[in-house]
Amino acid sequence: MEHVRDLSELPKAHLHLHFTGSMRPTTVLELADKYGVRLPEALTAALTSGEPPRLRATDERGWFRFQRLYDAARSCLREPEDIRRLVREAAEEDVRDGSGWLEIQVDPTSYAPRLGGLIPALEIILDAVETTSRETGLGMRVLVAANRMKHPLDARTLARLAVRYAGRGVVGFGLSNDERRGMARDFDRAFHIAREGGLLAAPHGGELTGPASVRDCLDDLYASRIGHGVRAAEDPRLLKRLADRGITCEVCPASNVALGVYEKPEDVPLRTLFEAGVPLALGADDPLLFGSRLAAQYGIAREHHGFTDAELAELARQSIRGSAAPDDVRARLLSGVDDWLTRPAA
Repeated sequence: MEHVRDLSELPKAHLHLHFTGSMRPTTVLELADKYGVRLPEALTAALTSGEPPRLRATDERGWFRFQRLYDAARSCLREPEDIRRLVREAAEEDVRDGSGWLEIQVDPTSYAPRLGGLIPALEIILDAVETTSRETGLGMRVLVAANRMKHPLDARTLARLAVRYAGRGVVGFGLSNDERRGMARDFDRAFHIAREGGLLAAPHGGELTGPASVRDCLDDLYASRIGHGVRAAEDPRLLKRLADRGITCEVCPASNVALGVYEKPEDVPLRTLFEAGVPLALGADDPLLFGSRLAAQYGIAREHHGFTDAELAELARQSIRGSAAPDDVRARLLSGVDDWLTRPAA
């Protein structure tokens, strides 16, 4: 067997991790018991067995099932202490996987009803992030995300809120949920507000629909990063555009397979994107439901796509360069990547 280096020791940045989806299975089960929440049988079985639920979101029925499981897990977050626990555990998992910088994505409207409103919810999250970052040493910031399934006016409200906390923990603005619903251009005003406020634009695109959704994110939302973006591999001209402009795609291999975007790990077009020069940042998306965290995504690149340690190191560099980390943090992490490559393979 070829000797390889430990991927959990490779310094990297994690740019695509959703808030509820970052939870540990044991935490969801404990909170559900604490609050008397009856979880769907499929979710309980998955959480207790360690096997992710079988999901296929390439049709609307499958996406609805995914959302139902996600919403059930989110309903277990009811008190500020639950938020603090989630943030702390997400950071611990990332540190264990070699992450030196985490941008966790959250729609605070999902938690506002139980946490006293939109502003208190975001402040509780940001306070937890600041405390956890200080105590764990993990650089950690927040990307506020609007929901495509809601009215664009809601997105504008969120964008203004995100800008209000720019420099106080919020670094970006996103757009998540089913990209087959809600055209990118409907949210252009919200993204204009966010960009004018100094936030990076990182909408989802090119996951459940094809290259056109990536182009829409570029043309209508002026994205500086794309959440997923894998379907850009189907359009060589779009690949060149992404490469030429240095637009980072936050690729989540395990998620793509779990949701049926691709049948097998080797079908995810990592090589196509990488060799086209598109900057990539591998992410775990929702490890609660997809069963694997950050280092495992690099493992997929190694095992199923033949990435060498030098290429894996370059993937890590691309994630760091695509982040909103301060220059000194970037320099430290990039130096750590070089150090990792100098170590003898085990």
